[in-house]
Amino acid sequence: MILVYGIKENLNPIKAKLSDVIHGCMQSVLGLPEDKRAHRFVPMQKEDFYYPSGRTDAYTVIEINMMAGRKPETQKALIKSLFHELESQLSLASIDVEITIKEQAPYQWGFRGITGDEANDLKYKVNV
Repeated sequence: MILVYGIKENLNPIKAKLSDVIHGCMQSVLGLPEDKRAHRFVPMQKEDFYYPSGRTDAYTVIEINMMAGRKPETQKALIKSLFHELESQLSLASIDVEITIKEQAPYQWGFRGITGDEANDLKYKVNV
């Protein structure tokens, strides 16, 4: 599950491409299948979105929620891939992007009527 925050005038026009870029990185680094896209966009009014100095109105926050199990080097590779692809494909400067990864234990995830630790049919690996 991924949440993306930004000023609506800047975020709305790029949402579809941004989703493609994020999912492409999730596929290439984590091995997620095409059909595992779960993105939520939160376009905000400028007056409701405070961000650090030195950033532009293109400032974008990406929160990645995932089951625990990915190695630190895998998570770092995902973050670096996102920075690279966002800059090359959307011209989003790295200074204007903030990425956080939040991990929860598999038993803290609920989907399809079960918890994540009960799922034995995932089409991707969590421990990578």
